[in-house]
Amino acid sequence: MNNPKKTAIAMGVAQLVLMASGAVMAQTAPAVDATPTVIVSGQRAALQSAQKLKQNADEIIDSVVADDIGKLPDKSVTEVLQRMPGVTINRTLSRSDPLQGVGEDGRFAAEGTGVSIRGLNYVRSELNGRDSFSANGGRALSFEDVPPELLAGVDIYKNPSAEQIEGGIGGLVNLRTAMPFDFKGLKAAVSAEASRASLRGNTKPSLSGMVSNRWETPLGQFGALLDLSHSEISTRSNGMGVGHYYSRTDAVIGDTSGQERWITPGVNWNTSDFDRTRDGLYGALQWKKGDILSGLTYFKSKYKLVTAENALYTSSNPRNVTLDPGATFDASGALLTGTLRNTKDNGIGFGSNARSVGRESETTDIAWNTKWRVSPQLQVQADLQHTRSTTDGSDNLVALAGQMPKQTVNLSGSIPVLTFDDADRAFLAKPSSYNWDSTQQHRDHAVATQSALRLDGTYSFDHPVLNDLRFGVRATDRSSLTQANTPNSQWTALGATWATGDAGWQPLSSFINLADPRFAGNTTTQAFNGFFNGKTPLPAPLIVPDASLTTGGSPPPGFTTLHNFVQAVCKPDHKSDGICNWTPAPFGDPIARNQQSERTTSAFGQLRFGFENLPYPVDGTVGLRVVRTEETAVGRTLFTPPTVAAGLVGVPVIAAINDEQTLHHNYTNTLPSLNLRLKAGSELQFRFAVSQGISRPDFYRMQAYTTLGVNPKTHNDAAGNPVLDSIEYTGSANGNTMLKPTRSNNFDLTAEYYFGASSSATLSLFHKKLKDIVVDKTTYYPLTDSAGQVHNFLLNSPVNGADGRVTGFEAAYQQYFDKLPGLLSGIGVSLNYTYIDSRLDMGLPKDRQWCTPSSAGNDLVASLGGCDTNGRFLGDLPVSGLSKNAFNVALLYDKGPWSARLAYSWRSQALGSVHTWGTYGTDGIDRNPASPNAGNGYSVNYVVPSWSGGYGQADLGVQYKPTENTTLAFDVSNLTDALYKSYNQQGIGLKLTGVNYTGRRFTLQARYSF
Repeated sequence: MNNPKKTAIAMGVAQLVLMASGAVMAQTAPAVDATPTVIVSGQRAALQSAQKLKQNADEIIDSVVADDIGKLPDKSVTEVLQRMPGVTINRTLSRSDPLQGVGEDGRFAAEGTGVSIRGLNYVRSELNGRDSFSANGGRALSFEDVPPELLAGVDIYKNPSAEQIEGGIGGLVNLRTAMPFDFKGLKAAVSAEASRASLRGNTKPSLSGMVSNRWETPLGQFGALLDLSHSEISTRSNGMGVGHYYSRTDAVIGDTSGQERWITPGVNWNTSDFDRTRDGLYGALQWKKGDILSGLTYFKSKYKLVTAENALYTSSNPRNVTLDPGATFDASGALLTGTLRNTKDNGIGFGSNARSVGRESETTDIAWNTKWRVSPQLQVQADLQHTRSTTDGSDNLVALAGQMPKQTVNLSGSIPVLTFDDADRAFLAKPSSYNWDSTQQHRDHAVATQSALRLDGTYSFDHPVLNDLRFGVRATDRSSLTQANTPNSQWTALGATWATGDAGWQPLSSFINLADPRFAGNTTTQAFNGFFNGKTPLPAPLIVPDASLTTGGSPPPGFTTLHNFVQAVCKPDHKSDGICNWTPAPFGDPIARNQQSERTTSAFGQLRFGFENLPYPVDGTVGLRVVRTEETAVGRTLFTPPTVAAGLVGVPVIAAINDEQTLHHNYTNTLPSLNLRLKAGSELQFRFAVSQGISRPDFYRMQAYTTLGVNPKTHNDAAGNPVLDSIEYTGSANGNTMLKPTRSNNFDLTAEYYFGASSSATLSLFHKKLKDIVVDKTTYYPLTDSAGQVHNFLLNSPVNGADGRVTGFEAAYQQYFDKLPGLLSGIGVSLNYTYIDSRLDMGLPKDRQWCTPSSAGNDLVASLGGCDTNGRFLGDLPVSGLSKNAFNVALLYDKGPWSARLAYSWRSQALGSVHTWGTYGTDGIDRNPASPNAGNGYSVNYVVPSWSGGYGQADLGVQYKPTENTTLAFDVSNLTDALYKSYNQQGIGLKLTGVNYTGRRFTLQARYSF
């Protein structure tokens, strides 16, 4: 065959030619079609270039190419990715690694975050065909960290071949940058823009610029490129939250019917300001002489996000909450409207807070590549890369608390509505209604590095069937270290309700009330102006802690002032109690430290072939990749022998353990792949791909820290002597160093019809069968006693404990209607739709109805399959993060100096997680008639699965070129003013748990290139 050699990772001359063609087409590319020649640039040229990449690739791919230098079609890499078939993004600021946060997920993100391909988050990321990642406790990039202004294009590989680096069974995302030889000579571009978020009202700048040139010298051709970017955004998010629903028969005052009602203890609200800064630096040098081509690249991205939040949250014993007469309910018995009270606890518990969350991340990648054409048949190349990524996070909070008399709610609409009368507003405005309640301190630091060496070769055959043989070896050395504050020490009480009172065990004599002159000040009033842009009535103003208390360090200096307040109300005989003697949370002790290292060695061989003389030509690749992985983790196993009563017989003697350990785990995987393409004509082709892939477990899942304990159960006999009844051998594990990679068998069948330079229709069927999915389950840890007997300690830890499958199809269509008359000939459309069905088998019981009464086994099953607040087992959950339906619709226009795109992206609801912050608790009310705790409060350890709601967002972009070198652009993000909603799954259906609103964002940009 005479086709160019295009693959994801080959760094040979063919790839440079392909990149160059993409860069040239992004400026002035002719449409390759039988229709009269149309000179195109910008948006249409980018679509043409991306279509050619897809059509000529060896594998099944989708691509996006920059409209112009530094101009991808969206404002972040995640937003670019969401437009592509089969790709969805997350909209929340969640960190998978529990050490990189306080266990709280779900805060709305100003820009998209996590990426899933075909419903799976097993996504591997590359930069110019080389492994790339962030120090996020996982294995892939945090794509929101990457400046899109530095990229020339983005490619997604749906079924990677043996030639490509292993690790992404969901898919592979390759970020491409330009090289100096992509341009004929001097090329430069500069852009400036200003963005403004309607809800926040601040205008922020962004700047980027690139310059590239190449020179002919006696020593060969030289090229140099420099690309810089700086981007800022300032946005605001308003949110409302609804607590879990609880089953009651006595909630409505005066109602003696005994009818089951589902009520929530209250509604929360918040406002958060986000300030994001993203900087990028990219440089490249190239040299070519004769048959040798060498290049050096340097890529650096810096990301900083600062969030300031004020919120009101409710917290009441759901067993004590009542509703005034006249409350209304839906057909399932769930509360719609009513006034909530809690007279048993002196009011509905509430709190207001000030919170400051920050994260700074930095990733540096330096790589050197040399290619040598040894002979017309043989080309070899060497590639050396070093990547270093760091991240530092903080999350500090100060809370006030009190009991408000009532809360009047209306949950019948898409946004909860709160009604405040004069008494409510007066109560929330009084300092005496608030007590200093608690502080939360969090800091984390992580660093991840990798050095990689790759040696590849390509041998071309002069043969009618065999095209070339590609082969190579790769070795990597990777390390990951995450440190944080000790988890149980991050939250500390000030004047907590449980600690205040006349009981002898309570350490505090009174609350730390704001009306007391000793504790006044350090607060402000939050008015919530512009809340939801008028879509819901304004909440009442709150007294909140001053933001200065949460900034300035870890812990912030203001924490010392607040904790000194406790001394003034601490009872004399409790001066040594913990609440009266606050100390900052320790940092980086063994439980809050995860140290991992990993070495891999791999080799591959891949044969490219083609049967051109068949009636319908067939070409493809067949290959095998073999990879050896060596994992090492440093951590601790802790065991403290129990204190045994004198005379008690039968408790085994096991030596104490508190030693640092180095644990090793090695495994080898063999990964075959086959890619076939049948050309049914110049416009129609079919592809078939089958492969095996792996995704190694995230590093945060392999933390080596385990605690074990022995708990003897005893009673006293008639003589008062202790008698042993039973022994519990239990423990907990933060991770599992013996985890294996998740494996997948992948099958793809596609039909691709190309009927113009930028016109195509494609259909893709896919099926992935997954094995060894990592979930939290019960496992055993053996210890040997002094007599040589082995005892198995029951603990909950990550294990390869589930299998699953993902099946679906993708359909895509794009076309410009050139034959329409006049100005209408610039109209085009781009459409794609993805359907996914999934199954997840975690070995849960099929006939289970209840997860009560509480026990170790029941609670574990509940954490996997879900347990409602009434003790009902939920179960039968899909693969997390997967939307069954997703589509993108874009109306395009390119004619003369004008170019425009109106794009709408939508995804259906998706399971977030089963056990995450805000989804579990111990205050459920058991309705299991066989349970001894039926009807009691705090009798269910529930876990309600969280879901992201269906979400769609429209974005508009318009460009005008007054001259050949100048472009003016105007963009609107979230044109439809969409709301993002989240839900909790309960027996009465998906119940709204959160609504977030960010409003529109407007951007003006000017670009100049020459």
